[in-house]
Amino acid sequence: MTTDDSTPARTPVRFDTKIAVLLREDLETWQRLNVTAFLISGLGTELPEVIGEPYADADGTPYLPMFRQPVLVFEGTKETLTAAHGRALSRALPRSVFTSDLFTTGNDRDNRAAVRAVATDQLDLVGLAVYGPRNAVDKVLKGARMHP
Repeated sequence: MTTDDSTPARTPVRFDTKIAVLLREDLETWQRLNVTAFLISGLGTELPEVIGEPYADADGTPYLPMFRQPVLVFEGTKETLTAAHGRALSRALPRSVFTSDLFTTGNDRDNRAAVRAVATDQLDLVGLAVYGPRNAVDKVLKGARMHP
């Protein structure tokens, strides 16, 4: 069997892990994009297995590698986000957080200081990224819905 472009058909790749971002539903569009980019930026440095091979076009121009699997984006209420954060912590899954305070800072140093200044259960979360086994990530995201 071949596809329309005469290349052999391939079996879809199923990953046993999941990369997911959960955004608070009341964010503006620019905030959703910004928060998503920031949240996933650390995964590849701490978890190199999530990164695929570098890209190149037909002319041999090189491009940076990207994640080897899709990033699924979800949304939920503030309460859903808080619950998901607690579940990610209890499962010790790799995670990153974005708090509302980070919209007022302008650099990495101030971002880290803003998060460090607030106790875990008091963080005003607007975004959470999590990585791990599919079933564990699914449990963390309970109550969230796919981003439209």
